[in-house]
Amino acid sequence: MPLSRWKVTIVGAGHVGGTTAQRLAEKKIVGELVLLDVVKDLAKAKALDLAEAAPLYGYDVNIRGTDDYSETAHSDIVVITSGIARKPGMSRDDLLTTNTKIMKSVAEAVVKASPDTILIIVSNPLDAMTYVAHKISGFPRERIMGMAGVLDSARMASFLAVELGVSVESVQAVVMGGHGDSMVPLISYTTIGGVPVGQLLSKDKLDGIVQRTRDGGAEIVKLLKTGSAYYAPSAAIVEMVLSILGDKKKVLPCAALCQGEYGIKGLFVGVPARLGMRGMEGIVEYPLSPEEEAGLKRSAASVKELSQSVERLLR
Repeated sequence: MPLSRWKVTIVGAGHVGGTTAQRLAEKKIVGELVLLDVVKDLAKAKALDLAEAAPLYGYDVNIRGTDDYSETAHSDIVVITSGIARKPGMSRDDLLTTNTKIMKSVAEAVVKASPDTILIIVSNPLDAMTYVAHKISGFPRERIMGMAGVLDSARMASFLAVELGVSVESVQAVVMGGHGDSMVPLISYTTIGGVPVGQLLSKDKLDGIVQRTRDGGAEIVKLLKTGSAYYAPSAAIVEMVLSILGDKKKVLPCAALCQGEYGIKGLFVGVPARLGMRGMEGIVEYPLSPEEEAGLKRSAASVKELSQSVERLLR
């Protein structure tokens, strides 16, 4: 019998969704796990495979796959990974138009089945898709957020650990802003065993690591040739889910709806947020250096442009 009453649905049973389901099952915190995908039988196949691994890993989780949103009813958390990746020859506008339509359809179906759920958006372009889900759902900002900063911060921490030859557990990194070229790694809050990283690495080295962090997703896409990252994104999703269901109130960087924090209003931008039982329970405001503040303003301006584009598409 499941040891937990929590129900989590993952919409999109591709690499990110499937790996997220695996990680969540193995954490043994959820009682019911639903994988949903529009591709016939894909979610059922992955759910069955995960269920058959349960005796070996010892997780008592009710796992099932479906293409029917009614089976996702009363979910405590819904993770949305749906959407298409940008293909050769496809413009950013084409990608935005297609994924906005997908997100609109998914959000409508999810909200109908689980009107009290908490939404974690993973689909790209992340900040814009979180904005779409917010507009369609009408949810308060506590119950909708985007996964980005946790992933970007982990990437930066991994690069720093390798560069300095230290355990990843000794590295604390924070990345704010939009999920993409305009992200803002906070060097002033990045530490190695409590020591500011600026005291351990030259500016040139740090600049290189910051740029590699910004290009983290693209680097993996280039190496894979087809497809994109899923191990690290799924781990980032699970980190957020565990903080919410466990009411840990961890401060994690995620795309949250700012209502004046950091001088930003009405936009989903990556900021440090406290995640607990009620979802996004508050934004933590760090004092920023002039350079970091300017970078965040530029990033917010880029997010605003995307949000205005999807606003037009939703009319």
